[in-house]
Amino acid sequence: MSNSTYGGQGSIPDLAVRYSGVPSRLSQEAIDAKSKLFSQKTLPDSVARRRTALPPGVSRENFDQAIAELRSALGQENVELNDKPLVDGWYMEHPNTHDAYHIADQEELIASAVVYPSSTEEVQKITRWANQHKIPIYPISMGRNIGYGGAAPRIPGSVVVDLGRRMNKILDIDADNASCIVEPGVSYFALYEEIQRRKLPLWIDCPDLGGGSVLGNAIDRGVGYTPYGDHFANHCGMELVLPTGELLRTGMGAMPGKDGADNPTWQSFQAAYGPYVDGIFSQSNYGIITKMGFWLMPATSHQSYMITFPREDDLEQIVEIIRPLAQKRVLGNVPQLRHVIQELAVTGKPRTHWYNPEGSKNKRGGQMPRDVIRQRASTLPCGDVSWVFYGTQYGDEATIAAQLDLIKKEFAKVRGSKFMLPHQLPQDHYLHSRVAVCSGVPALRELDWLNWVPNAAHLFFSPISPTKGKDATVIHSIICRLHAKYGFDVFPTMCVAGREMHYIANIVYDRADRDAKQRATSLMREMIREAANQGYGEYRTHLLFADQVAETYSWGGGALRKFNETVKDALDPNGILAPGRNGIWGKRFRGKGWEILDGDKRDMLKDGISPKL
Repeated sequence: MSNSTYGGQGSIPDLAVRYSGVPSRLSQEAIDAKSKLFSQKTLPDSVARRRTALPPGVSRENFDQAIAELRSALGQENVELNDKPLVDGWYMEHPNTHDAYHIADQEELIASAVVYPSSTEEVQKITRWANQHKIPIYPISMGRNIGYGGAAPRIPGSVVVDLGRRMNKILDIDADNASCIVEPGVSYFALYEEIQRRKLPLWIDCPDLGGGSVLGNAIDRGVGYTPYGDHFANHCGMELVLPTGELLRTGMGAMPGKDGADNPTWQSFQAAYGPYVDGIFSQSNYGIITKMGFWLMPATSHQSYMITFPREDDLEQIVEIIRPLAQKRVLGNVPQLRHVIQELAVTGKPRTHWYNPEGSKNKRGGQMPRDVIRQRASTLPCGDVSWVFYGTQYGDEATIAAQLDLIKKEFAKVRGSKFMLPHQLPQDHYLHSRVAVCSGVPALRELDWLNWVPNAAHLFFSPISPTKGKDATVIHSIICRLHAKYGFDVFPTMCVAGREMHYIANIVYDRADRDAKQRATSLMREMIREAANQGYGEYRTHLLFADQVAETYSWGGGALRKFNETVKDALDPNGILAPGRNGIWGKRFRGKGWEILDGDKRDMLKDGISPKL
């Protein structure tokens, strides 16, 4: 293994040196995770470029002139042309030029250049420059939106605005108010480590992996696993640059504070006076958020646990038991329900370790048989089971004990269920990682299931279901049937709340295998279609499936889409800001062949994603 930028273990960035790095407490875990992922890597670090991309409708001469102007305004070193070899890297060393987990050709969704602002004022300069030259820009926080498109711009040739590299300050932590203000480049790792350094009795809420942007995850409506797990619901106040370059503060921040200071209630009350507008800046392309406030959770005692269930068809009963417990807030957090195949995958051992029959190199793939999964699971601490439930309770010792008694009583109604605490399991078991994440400690363990196949990449299919057993069964059956059709193992993670359930299906594929990428694309398209036919829609998706998902929200003749387009055209008359993000296109690009809707016949690997103008 070379010791190049992405190839050597010694290159793993340290948080003390680089904003996107890993804290020293996790350095060995990061080395181990990278070693596992690279052990099956057959792709070279990079290959010679076949092409570069220009913004649509902009000549090379005009683009070079525009870039020269931007460099003059921001500094030569803060504007980079994307003319070097593309490197996919891995989670801790990811690209900001393209999607590391490319489902189309690696050189398809690429930036023409990357710009690094250092302040809100410089973001304003960039948006005004983009309007002047009619160049689309695509802002990213840290580019770790893996499974959903990473840092890739929807329109090839867009200029990526990388907010993380130079805008990564924790602007304030108010211990009394249990709140903070952060810039886009602040990761969960960084926020957690700073709170620990200050010895504050506060928790953050993090998703499964800790390297992502706190701000970026929230505006994409990501979730975590403490009682503060709805990240956008626990934000409070934002500062943003509109597509025209104008500046806006939402919530109480719209009121000036004394002597020019920030309003003291900006991180205390979300809505302020008049319409509450924050929501339109989540999962949209209506503004570039440069500062955002968040509520933090006061530290408390906690107890994580695991419950296993023996049969596949226990799913309906499990969900029916969860619903009243969640609605009555007996369950302390948004728990996870996973299939037992993930107990195999989170060991970090590849699929071939568990199942490697003759003919397994068949290009059509194929699922691991259920009897093999059962046999392999029987060798693990969980035993021969079908479903694994991970939960955590919070509060004082007596409260936790009373809650656990009720939880054990209810789940015991599922014949053969088994309740386990962390001390009953080996130290390397996945439950110990859940203990950390569910108490606000960001981790890396979730990377291990990616090692299932060589050159590991993944897509997320993420529909929302009511918390009802019959609905969960309908969605699960659609996903299982279509995964079997296209030859992929089913990796379901269900985040179950009192009234709704996020069903997140992880499609793990080899990004060096064109057939696997085409099958994964077809699988996504068909799952979106079939789920919508039953009335289930996604809450989040990969950028290449955004148009199809947005199209499924078609009530009232597409009234929501038309409203989104009206807002887009009013705020972004030149259509420069992240066109196509979440299926929202301004009038400049709308209806010109950029949309990839259900039934689109183009082969993205051969034909690309740009319209043939």
